[in-house]
Amino acid sequence: MQVLDVRRQSWMNMNDHFITVMQDPWYKALVELQDAITRSTSRFFSAQGLRTIHLPITTHSISSPMGLGSDSLPVKIDLFGVDTYLADSMQFMLEYGCRLNHVGAYYLMPSFRGESADETHLCQFYHSEAEIVGSIDDVMGLVEQYVQTMTSDIMAECGATVARFAKSTAHIDQLLNLKRPFPRITLDAAVELLNADPALVKHCEPGYRVLTRRGEQALIEHFGGFVWLTEQDHLAVPFYQAFADQEQRKAKASDLLFGLGEVVGSGERHATAAEVYAALEFHNVDAAAYDWYCKMRELQPLQTAGFGLGIERYICWLVTHNDVRDCQILPRFNGMVTIP
Repeated sequence: MQVLDVRRQSWMNMNDHFITVMQDPWYKALVELQDAITRSTSRFFSAQGLRTIHLPITTHSISSPMGLGSDSLPVKIDLFGVDTYLADSMQFMLEYGCRLNHVGAYYLMPSFRGESADETHLCQFYHSEAEIVGSIDDVMGLVEQYVQTMTSDIMAECGATVARFAKSTAHIDQLLNLKRPFPRITLDAAVELLNADPALVKHCEPGYRVLTRRGEQALIEHFGGFVWLTEQDHLAVPFYQAFADQEQRKAKASDLLFGLGEVVGSGERHATAAEVYAALEFHNVDAAAYDWYCKMRELQPLQTAGFGLGIERYICWLVTHNDVRDCQILPRFNGMVTIP
């Protein structure tokens, strides 16, 4: 197998990046993989009975508001004199979609984030998101099936391309042969396993914990490549995740760690409007933008759970690459004029 050693980071010179894209075989391969991911995703969710929804990219109800547990910065814009946001996720709309299709809903669309890009974060990235009627266990099972099916489809269609750029395909064989359910570890157990090393576990005010990227990598290595991190501190996740305990300390939220770290985030949602209002207060989030979200539950109660998979992070794992900024045809960086 020939492994190409083509220097990436052409996005560092955005004036000439589009020229490099036309010349570098890496980007032609990227188009091939993006296309295969899109077609596989559509086939998979259609077979599950989910329906795709065509949604706008603007919203007044961001899913990562500025409050406790926010894991991203929202992108606020002035749209003809009206303050609004570019979608950080349209998960809430997918929850709405579950009221329109009794099995669930999904989409592939861009997400916008306000923080700076780095090796594992993008300002604009592609999101594969789905919401189903069910529990956290149901959606974790769906994720496992989706990731394995999509990877199998890609290898069937684009195996030569993946092998051309990846250092090895052993990681792919490992995933395809991994028995379900995948390994799981709670946050409490993970902190104990990592000896609460401050380089691996970050303690945040007012009293919640998150794993650093190094901590995620330590867990991935310990479990041999793939692991679910479950029952995270509730204040460390957005308000909409359901409580996992009576004390409201833990969340029914799980991250699937592999490759660069968290590639999939999933969670079960609050079932009632009262639970949502309580969580909004707990996280110090203004409830005004979420009145409709609560009323939806009053009018049509429904237990749902969902997930989001970062396409560029998945591609990095697929071809054993270490920088998501190389996995876009047309990168977009906050505060920078880009062409085309």
